[in-house]
Amino acid sequence: MTSYAITQTCCNDATCVAVCPVNCIHPTPQERAFGSTEMLHIDPATCIGCGACADACPVEAIFPVDSLPVAQREYATINAAYFADQEPEPAPDGPNFHAWDEPSFPRVLPSDFAPLKVAVVGTGPAGMYAVQDLLLHTSAEVTLIDRLPVTGGLVRFGVAPDHPATRKVGDTFARFHTHPRVRMHLGLDVGADVTAQELAAHHDAVIYAVGASADRTLAVPGEELPGSISARAFVAWYNGHPDAAPGAIDLSAERVVVVGNGNVALDVARILLADPDSLARTDIADHALAALKSCKVREVVLLGRRGPEDAAYTRSELLALKQIPGLDLVVDDHDPRTGPAIDASGPKSDPKSDPKGRAALLRGVTRARVDWAQAPAPGRRFVLRFHSAPMEMLGEEAVQGMRVVEASGERTIRTDMVLRAIGYRGVPVEGLPFDETTGTVPHEGGRVTGQPGAYVVGWIKRGPSGGIGANRTCAAETITTLLADAVSGALPAPRRAPKAFHRLARRRSRGGSAAPIR
Repeated sequence: MTSYAITQTCCNDATCVAVCPVNCIHPTPQERAFGSTEMLHIDPATCIGCGACADACPVEAIFPVDSLPVAQREYATINAAYFADQEPEPAPDGPNFHAWDEPSFPRVLPSDFAPLKVAVVGTGPAGMYAVQDLLLHTSAEVTLIDRLPVTGGLVRFGVAPDHPATRKVGDTFARFHTHPRVRMHLGLDVGADVTAQELAAHHDAVIYAVGASADRTLAVPGEELPGSISARAFVAWYNGHPDAAPGAIDLSAERVVVVGNGNVALDVARILLADPDSLARTDIADHALAALKSCKVREVVLLGRRGPEDAAYTRSELLALKQIPGLDLVVDDHDPRTGPAIDASGPKSDPKSDPKGRAALLRGVTRARVDWAQAPAPGRRFVLRFHSAPMEMLGEEAVQGMRVVEASGERTIRTDMVLRAIGYRGVPVEGLPFDETTGTVPHEGGRVTGQPGAYVVGWIKRGPSGGIGANRTCAAETITTLLADAVSGALPAPRRAPKAFHRLARRRSRGGSAAPIR
């Protein structure tokens, strides 16, 4: 009997944990490591090969080890390595496979609990996990609102098109779009088309799941020059976001510098360097595919302030980039700390090694000093340049280079395009308080501070961190707080009926259809 392994597309949703009969998937939501883990792992020594986890997985990330695709076989080792240092649990005395946690009932609703009228602003993962919780566990009636004419949020417009399995989590959410207790209004901008006050006046509670729609800035000279583009704008462009103009991106540069080393940075690098014919089999925007087929980009440079052991990308995303056929990977060996950090990395059992395994993935990758004053060599190349901080974007009318600081001083990298992938940032929500430092709405357990009946979930609540699955736990906390407020009588009574809001919304909506997530 073969064990199963979790692979690259893991979304940390933890649905698999709930259905596993032998508790072989970790970390669980009850374990401290769950909030910071890159992905979940299956213990091959405990797995009984029942396949319940694979059936439940919303993103098709779980496969039997002996049938893993070639590109995914390394995940068998990754799953097993996670449990290398752990002592096996003692065999239970009773008939159960393992000892279960004590039952917990964080929510207790009275038998006469009246149906709530709740508005949810945002149809991305955070909003839809909140909707799912409400519909499955209460008799609430939900008004679902999105300013865009289509649903999906981050799932549709943030996930790279060559990760179709990750997008499948949208199928789980799409079934709630036509739920009999859901009314959906697309193309309706809260703050422009309707006010937060109007929304509150027609509902018992309003949940804001509006994400983080702005960019963090580098705050360096030349950042606003043409050719300096936020990774968020680039991702929106190749995913066909309604706000992104088809001709917004110029791909005439031979070398592109990506500032940042998180998963978004690897996503944009991978799209730039992938074979356009392989992207043609995805749902990448037609205008982006046409531009990529004729683009001149031959080299992408990933710029990181710290070393390989501190890289923010996950192992799975680096593995995906290493699997691009015909792509040369190079580690710029300009800093004397980089090579030793890679050489010292090792298995999790080595206490001196990189515990997350990111540096270890660069073992065997070519190390070379790159002459940045010259044009890229023929072929396609991805260069990781650690211990290098941006200081200035050079050029008068457009970007022509980037000045960086390193251990030995300053250096100029010749480039005509810079992608800034240093993180997203929330923007103020009309009618709600806002913390300018964190880019979030102040809250207590999801309850907006000083605003009875208003709640937040997702990145506008906790900041732009965590993947799709992290929103499930986040939404559960917010809904638990909302229901506790409802039971205690803390929710303000709506002054008007939701039906009146639906008439108002139809008059002011800019249109849109409830299309399922692709």
